Amino acid sequence: MKTSVGEIAALVEGELVRGDAATILTNFAALDHADESCVSFYGNPKYREQLRSTRAGLVLVPEVAVSAPESAALVVVENPVLAFDSIVRLYGVTSPPFEAGVHQTAFVHPDARLDPTAVSIAAKATVAEGAVIGKGTRIGAGAAIGGDVVIGEDCVIAANVTICQGCLVGNRVILHPGVVVGADGFGFEFVEGRHRKIEQLGIVRIGDDVEIGASSTIDRARFGETVIGEGTKIDNQVQIGHNCIIGKHCIVVAQTGISGSTRIGDYVTLAAQCGIAGHLVIADRVTCGGRTGVIASIREPGGTYFGYPARPFKEGRREAMRIKQLGSLFRRVKALESGKAAPGDEATSGGEAE
Repeated sequence: MKTSVGEIAALVEGELVRGDAATILTNFAALDHADESCVSFYGNPKYREQLRSTRAGLVLVPEVAVSAPESAALVVVENPVLAFDSIVRLYGVTSPPFEAGVHQTAFVHPDARLDPTAVSIAAKATVAEGAVIGKGTRIGAGAAIGGDVVIGEDCVIAANVTICQGCLVGNRVILHPGVVVGADGFGFEFVEGRHRKIEQLGIVRIGDDVEIGASSTIDRARFGETVIGEGTKIDNQVQIGHNCIIGKHCIVVAQTGISGSTRIGDYVTLAAQCGIAGHLVIADRVTCGGRTGVIASIREPGGTYFGYPARPFKEGRREAMRIKQLGSLFRRVKALESGKAAPGDEATSGGEAE
């Protein structure tokens, strides 16, 4: 990368409000790692102190009234995060260039349907009978594409991904290393002292523009489909059970588990380590905070929930605060029973969460 402040301002359709348009920039970095050769961005008030001390040559900001060093040029843009990302996409090396072809150590079944001049199949990948792979799609090293799987166009299927028999993947889908799509759902029936396996005959359907993080697992349906809706983004190490239906444009953060046959609406956010019981419904635009345990359906759209079991956010936070006070409360009750003042009683008596 070698470009000027003025060229960056034009690229992001921003307004240069301070600094020399001819200054040359050669790199990009976060505020606290940038030097005078770097373009950076300020998109969150949490990083106000980093903005004040940054050494960046250019900072993309949402407004003029920010406290940045005089040495930094400022370009005002509507969304600094997206503007910075557009610069990285243009000048950064985010992925190797697309090279069509099938590696000599890969196995592609003769009855698989793909154009070897329009797809990329890396070393030791396997593509089974009846699979269909759209143009512009990359299949990473060691990936396993099962029989009758259909993968759309311009997808990135990273190393060691497994897509099992019959599953359907849309266009522009990204599956990071180690993702497993379509393993058997966790279905057993306890009969005569043993857990008997229940056959899982369905598939997984993944919509367009979905991204699934490393080592996440999406189980096939018992019957019908497990569905991941268009535009949904799933973090690393997420488990989604059989027959779940995840809506469009959801965010599911790391180590969340969703039990079978649960239906999640559109634009839902599940923060890290949420646990969702089976056969529930979560309405559109619901947000669940980290480690929230959902054991009953949430049918009201748009709410924010927290705690175990899940409660409206303010109520859940109050309860968490009260749990932290149980130790001092126990000491006070014990002291009252013995007729003595509890140590630190004055310091804790006013700490009740509202």
